[in-house]
Amino acid sequence: MRRTLLGLAGTVALLLGLTAPALAFEPVNVVHTEKVQAGPYDLTIGFSTWPVKAMQSLDFTFAPEDGITGKTGTLTMFYNGAEDDDGPLARHPRKREVWGLDIHAMPAPGTWTMRFDINGPAGAGTGELKNLQVMEQPGPPMGLSWAISTIPLFGLIALIVIAWRRTRATVD
Repeated sequence: MRRTLLGLAGTVALLLGLTAPALAFEPVNVVHTEKVQAGPYDLTIGFSTWPVKAMQSLDFTFAPEDGITGKTGTLTMFYNGAEDDDGPLARHPRKREVWGLDIHAMPAPGTWTMRFDINGPAGAGTGELKNLQVMEQPGPPMGLSWAISTIPLFGLIALIVIAWRRTRATVD
């Protein structure tokens, strides 16, 4: 009986220990908003980081004034006139009452446009957030960051080669 209770207590502790990381995710902290009129729908775009910088992960939220129930939408992003990214608007994984992009990074600095096509009970509507300025990537250039981050890998390879040669020399 005692073993059964200890096993049950261990199982419960393991389950609670594994669910704790899921509870650690912070809610989306919107620090800046922009308003867009998409036909009959008022849409509020929220940014978790402002100003937006290239290659920096942030959360976007897209919230119609009267909620997302009964509505569908598509997001298309343009960079200097060329289409970059598009897809259906989906619920934000951590803020389920709105549409959103979780930890999305704008791939390049410059002037961006977000176009929203929304269908709902009031009909279809299209709206755009124009002239979204995305600043240069923060930190060192990507090539330099990759070069620095591979130094431990080269050290590990050298260590393995040296160990292999020494071990091989003692076996012969």
